[in-house]
Amino acid sequence: MNKPVVYLIGSLRDERIVHLGKRLREEADVEVFDDWHAAGPIADDSWQKYETLRGRSYKEALKGYAANHVFDFDHHHLRRCTHVVLVQPAGKSGHLELGYAVGQGKKAYVLFDKEPERWDQMYQFVFETNGDVFFNDEEFIRELKFESADYRLAR
Repeated sequence: MNKPVVYLIGSLRDERIVHLGKRLREEADVEVFDDWHAAGPIADDSWQKYETLRGRSYKEALKGYAANHVFDFDHHHLRRCTHVVLVQPAGKSGHLELGYAVGQGKKAYVLFDKEPERWDQMYQFVFETNGDVFFNDEEFIRELKFESADYRLAR
C-alpha cells in the first residue's frame, strides 16, 4: 500500500519534531522522515566550531565533506518525499527547504506553534501546492489523515 512520505522540516533544537513525527506515523498512517533530528540540538554549532578551528571560512566549509554529506542526506529525502511540513519556529535552512520543496511541486504545509506577531505574505506559496497553514497539531493531523486516505485512493 502506498503511503504519502512526509518530510518534517524544522529546528534541531525543537523536541516537538520527534513527538509530531510519532503522532503522524500512528494517527495519519504516513511515512515520516524526521531522521535528520537525530544529529542533536548543537550539530550546526559543532560543525561551525570544528571548521573554524581548522581555519576554514564559511564558504570553504560549505564545500567540505561534512557539509556535503549532511546536505546530500537531506536533499535525497526532500526529493523522495511527497509532502513537506515546515514546523515553526524554524530558521533559514527550514525556509530554504520549504521553498525547494514547493518549487519541486511537493504538497506543502506550515505548522505554526502560535499565530506570529509579525505576519508574512510569502507563506501563501503553500497554497499553490494545495497545501495550507495550521496553528495547532490537531487540525493539521486531521488534515493529513484525509490527505493520506485520498493519496492511497488515487494510487
